[in-house]
Amino acid sequence: MSTNWQDLARKTLEGAEGDTMTFPESVRLLTEAGFDGYAVDFRRAIRIYYRPDGETLELATAWGIEKVAEHFDSEAVKGALREAQMQVPGYTYKGFCAKATAAGCVGYVVSLIGRRVLYYGRTCETHTEYFPGTWPSTS
Repeated sequence: MSTNWQDLARKTLEGAEGDTMTFPESVRLLTEAGFDGYAVDFRRAIRIYYRPDGETLELATAWGIEKVAEHFDSEAVKGALREAQMQVPGYTYKGFCAKATAAGCVGYVVSLIGRRVLYYGRTCETHTEYFPGTWPSTS
C-alpha cells in the first residue's frame, strides 16, 4: 500500500466531514487497506481507527462535542440512516451527526470485518445496521 494507513484514516474522516466521500466509499478504502473498523464518540468528539495488529489512531472530529439527548430513539436513528443511505437532497454528515445525537446516540462502532455498524445510547440501547450485500467484502 502506497498510502500511509494514518493518512488514509484522516482522508476518510475529512471526506465524511467535507461531504466528499460517502460511507460506502470510505468502507471500501478502509477495507482494502486492512482496517478492522473504527468508532465514533460524539461526547468526546473523536473517531478512533483500529488495525488488526492492535495499532489505533484517535482523531478529533470537526463538529465538536454534541449534547446528546437523554433517551435513545432507535426509530429516529434509523430515519437519519435512511436519509444518509438515500443521499436525500441536502444530506450532510454533520446533519446526520446532529440527528443521531438528538436521537440519543452517543456513538457508533463500525466493524469492517463484521460488516455492520452498532449505534448506541447512554444506557447501551442499540441499533445494528448491516452492510448491504453489494458492499466490499472483507473475506
